[in-house]
Amino acid sequence: MELLRKWTRISLIKRILAGMLLGIILGVALPKFTVIGILGTLFVGALKALAPLLVFFIVIHALAQRQKGGSTNMGSVIVLYLVGTFLAALSSVVASFLFPSTLLLPEANGATAAPGGIGEVLASLLNNAVSNPIASLSNANFIGILLWAVIFGLAMSHASEPTKKVLSDLAECLSTSIRWVINCAPFGIMGLVYTTVSATGFKAFASYAHLILVLVGCMFFIALIVNPIIVFLCVRRNPYPLVLHCLRESGVMAFFTRSSAANIPVNMALCEKLHLDESKYSVSIPLGATINMAGAAITISVLTLAATNTLGIPVDFPTAFLLSLVSSLSACGASGVAGGSLLLIPLACSLFGIPNDIAMQVVGVGFIIGVIQDSCETALNSSSDVLFTAAAEYRARRKAGVDMQYDLKG
Repeated sequence: MELLRKWTRISLIKRILAGMLLGIILGVALPKFTVIGILGTLFVGALKALAPLLVFFIVIHALAQRQKGGSTNMGSVIVLYLVGTFLAALSSVVASFLFPSTLLLPEANGATAAPGGIGEVLASLLNNAVSNPIASLSNANFIGILLWAVIFGLAMSHASEPTKKVLSDLAECLSTSIRWVINCAPFGIMGLVYTTVSATGFKAFASYAHLILVLVGCMFFIALIVNPIIVFLCVRRNPYPLVLHCLRESGVMAFFTRSSAANIPVNMALCEKLHLDESKYSVSIPLGATINMAGAAITISVLTLAATNTLGIPVDFPTAFLLSLVSSLSACGASGVAGGSLLLIPLACSLFGIPNDIAMQVVGVGFIIGVIQDSCETALNSSSDVLFTAAAEYRARRKAGVDMQYDLKG
């Protein structure tokens, strides 16, 4: 027990960095000892298993306890999510003009069918929202989970106090379970890094270095320039302490798990550390995992314009601007489509008359660079969920005349 206490007293980030370093060493030294990779699979699996239940019961509990007439800033959070996603798409379009990329367009083996249009994406999103609540929980359909949790939570606001106490105990039980799992993150990260290094080494992405640099460069630009500007306009003070804290606490974990759903518990724990209002972040965080998709918008835009450059298709400014809008709307539905953002690329390619078989080859390129692209994309998406949730609440506090100080010591 003493050893366990000493272990937990070490900063989680330091423990994760140690696990990452050990994973790299083992991946190079023992590439065939694949049993190490099971640790990563178990870690992500545990987070994914608990996340739907955590969201469902925490949202119900938060809304059931909410006082009538209480203020809400969900409108501000949603606006920040949509503005951030659109600016990410627009920035990536500009970057693609400044640093044009081309592709080798290999065949996309095993790619599944892409959606036929924005209407199909939005229809899928709405259908998921009204899916059976039990099915939503079992399939990790967070749009459906969120909708039914909001409905049940509002209905439970009229329940008796003992019933609300049961909800509170369930929510606390799940939160404690998640904290236990997160404390195992160093071992999970070690397994994830080991799997990546042992399977791909360090040379797998050399032929697509330029494309990767454009993608990652755009994501860093959004994370370190655009998002801080948005936060500054909300809080009117130096945004970087909050931005860097969210990247360190949420982005690092999301980078390795490569799953927005798995990172929902991490983001909720971070919001708790920041002393944000649980009744607000318990709704905005799972919602952000669905519609706040700046990284996905960047991926769709950059790979689509790389395809046009490869095929010699001229792109004028109005079409590029339209691509930004299409990428933004498509990205909001990415989590409800098998394969995430990559399978929405053919939708954007259709703006330029690119045949679907070629567009699916572009998807194949996305799968090749997916280890880097998807990791950075998820880190940007997930850390922005907490960032914009905090920015909206700090903005509301500032307007209400409350002394607003970052609390980053949790």
